[in-house]
Amino acid sequence: MKKLILLLILPIMVVFYANAQTPAPVNPNAPVAKWDKMVNDFGDIALGIPKTAEFTLTNTGKEPLIISSAKASCGCTNLKYASEPILPGKTSVVSATYNAAAQGIFTKTVTVITNADPNPVVLQIKGNVLPK
Repeated sequence: MKKLILLLILPIMVVFYANAQTPAPVNPNAPVAKWDKMVNDFGDIALGIPKTAEFTLTNTGKEPLIISSAKASCGCTNLKYASEPILPGKTSVVSATYNAAAQGIFTKTVTVITNADPNPVVLQIKGNVLPK
């Protein structure tokens, strides 16, 4: 009797396991984020003179793209980005201004989260601040 019950439960468990392994369907209308660049190299810049990098984001999908957050890796970088949705076929700019207050080579990141991808996008600014 126990073997019969086990044999009846086993196929049901296999079906549940197979369904759990199936990936969620992909939305063909979802927004798609295309960046013009992922890294902005300022090269040599002057000490104490802020420098701004612009990263252009284009929505190549069929639904509005929303930037839910953008965070710089440190307080030395100020960000500006659109809070309104980016319509299909339209572009928006994420600006990162580095304050150049410290001499030397730097690499800073900007982490952007959108509804186009569950994984954050990491943009990078880098350069070398020269002494006065």
